[in-house]
Amino acid sequence: MSGREGPTGARADTAQADERRDETPAGTFDATFRDRFAELVAWRRDVRRFRPDPLPDGLVEKLLAVAHQAPSVGNSQPWRFVLVEGSEARAGVRASFLTANAEALSDYTGDRAGTYARLKLAGLDDAPVQLAVFCDEVTGQGHGLGRRTMPEMLAYSCVCAINTLWLAARAEGIGVGWVSILDPREVTGLLDVPDGWRLVAYLCLGRPLEEHLDPELERAGWQDREGLETRILHR
Repeated sequence: MSGREGPTGARADTAQADERRDETPAGTFDATFRDRFAELVAWRRDVRRFRPDPLPDGLVEKLLAVAHQAPSVGNSQPWRFVLVEGSEARAGVRASFLTANAEALSDYTGDRAGTYARLKLAGLDDAPVQLAVFCDEVTGQGHGLGRRTMPEMLAYSCVCAINTLWLAARAEGIGVGWVSILDPREVTGLLDVPDGWRLVAYLCLGRPLEEHLDPELERAGWQDREGLETRILHR
């Protein structure tokens, strides 16, 4: 039996395949992947219009597992995820949104007020999943590394987890909407979380009712995006 036949030949083929794989550094992605990743980022839009049908079993947990791999200051992992499933809690969050939204509207006048009033700013009525993301500001994990002069790095770490979740959701065809027009103290009280947890985000998740590449606020005439050149300084 020659060295290219049977089990011995299989081992030789496997070894050659391993050698070819070893030529590509770990963590290197090809041009096709990079192009698709750029497309994914472009499609990561704040969604307010959702289909109410439930998400597949296990998908939310899968997305949270991806988010849990996000970077964090001092490896503190300060994010705390609260799945808001009870009707009473959801009704309380919706009431907080309606109050805060009415107060926000009163800050505008004229055409700007009219435009604001027409905006859809939350998907609380239809999104099948509602998720509150808190920052544990009293966590001992990480032993304070990187936070002495910038304690806000804990909250920034939570935002990294939220963005990671957002991209992972979009890759699964799931939209995410960030509801910031609410009273964080009210929501924190409604959800009865431990002391020392601060609300960072209230998110709606579900399959989008519509698909648009451009941001909704741009379509509605609220604010156009500006070019990158206006955001770069050289010193």
